[in-house]
Amino acid sequence: MRIAIGSDSATDLTEALVSSLEARGHKLFFFGPMKVGEAERDWPLVATEVAQAVADGGVDEGIVCCWTGTGVSIAANKIPGIRCALAGDAETARGARIFNHANVLALSLRATSVPQMREILDAWFETSYLTGEAQNEWNREQIARIEALDRSSRP
Repeated sequence: MRIAIGSDSATDLTEALVSSLEARGHKLFFFGPMKVGEAERDWPLVATEVAQAVADGGVDEGIVCCWTGTGVSIAANKIPGIRCALAGDAETARGARIFNHANVLALSLRATSVPQMREILDAWFETSYLTGEAQNEWNREQIARIEALDRSSRP
């Protein structure tokens, strides 16, 4: 899978995240200081670059990080077609995939330990969107509402 990954700063967690993603065989595209030779960058810039790469189809999914994870998730969600979920545990990551069809994962650099990050990634990559017969009518309506919001925000 092609994954855009970005953070406003490089930390032990981002190092472990890159190692874990590479060990899973993903092709990574770096944004912000995770890109070799690039200095720290403001989180709204990094998050929107990652999200735009996903929205444009240049990558399959994205992962964004900042101190709380909240800022990057807010910024990423401003890009039409992006459903960024801040996950602090595996069950939240799993639910974001099943019920929200999340295509960008946000992580907190402050609150996420390396073991938690690995559990979150396991849940994220092992969980598919609920679609077709598996998806109930209520969930189809919610996804349709999100997609309608995307359409209404485009010029």
